[in-house]
Amino acid sequence: MTKNLFSAGVLIILLAFTSISFAQLDLPRPSPGAKVTQTVGLTDITIDYSSPGVKDRKIFGGLLPFGEMWRTGANAATKLTISKDITAVDFNVPAGTYSLFTIPGEKTWTVIINKDENASMGSYKKENDLIRFDVPTATCGMRERMAFSVENFDDNNAEIVLEWETTRIVIPIGVNTSMQAAENIESYLGRTWRDYNSAARYYLALNSSLEKGLGYADQSLALNVDWFNTWTKAELLKAMGKKDDAYKFAVKAQELGNASSNFFFKDQVDKAVISWSPTGSKKTK
Repeated sequence: MTKNLFSAGVLIILLAFTSISFAQLDLPRPSPGAKVTQTVGLTDITIDYSSPGVKDRKIFGGLLPFGEMWRTGANAATKLTISKDITAVDFNVPAGTYSLFTIPGEKTWTVIINKDENASMGSYKKENDLIRFDVPTATCGMRERMAFSVENFDDNNAEIVLEWETTRIVIPIGVNTSMQAAENIESYLGRTWRDYNSAARYYLALNSSLEKGLGYADQSLALNVDWFNTWTKAELLKAMGKKDDAYKFAVKAQELGNASSNFFFKDQVDKAVISWSPTGSKKTK
C-alpha cells in the first residue's frame, strides 16, 4: 500500500514537471502581428503584416537602404487580400491573396504585388510579379511602429496608406461597386416589392441612373402599393426635376403612411408635402 502511494506521488510530480517543460513563456514579440480590414463598397480589403519598431534607429536610407527590396514589414512578407477585383494606380488586380513587397527610395517607392502569397525574401521570384508601380513619398508625424491603414474611402475609391518613422506612402485603389451592385440587383430581383424598392432607393442614394431607379419603383408599386415605395417614387421624381408629380406622390405617401403603424419617414414626408406644395412654393416666394 505504502509502495503504491509512493509511486503515485512520483507520477504526479513527474507530470507536473512535464507540463511546466512544455509551457511556453509568453512575452511581447519584437514585431507584433497586425491586420487591418476595410470594406470599400462591396469589396473587402485586408492587409496582414508584422509591425516593426523604429527603436532609435534610422530606418529608410539606414536600416533599409534605398533601392533595395523590402518585405514591407517584419518576419514574413505582408499579405494583401481582396475579395473582388480592384485597380491599384489604374492597374487591374484580380480578387485573391498576394504578397506585398516594396523598394523604398528617397522620393518614390516601387510597390510590388506578387502572385505568390507565401513569398519571402528568400523565395521571392520576379516572374511571379503581378504588377509593379511607383508612388511618391510624403512625410508624416513620427510613427514608432510601422502601420497600414485604409483611408479616404467611399463606395468607389480608397487609399492604402503605409507609415513608419516619418515616411508615408499612399496607394490609390478603385473598386467596381456600381457595376457589382447593378449585377446583384439584376440577379436578385423578382421576389418582393421591397426588393424592387431597395433597388430604386440605391439609385436614388447614388443620384445616378434615376430613370432606372424610377423603373424599379414602378415595378415595386405594381406588386404592392405601400407608403414606402410611394415615397421612393416621389423622391425620385423630385430628383429628376418633376416637381408637380413628386408632390402628388408625396401626398399619397403621407396618406398611406398615416394609416400605417410603421411610418418611419413621417417627418421627412410631412416636410416634403409642405415644401413641395405648389401653393407652398408661392408663399415662400
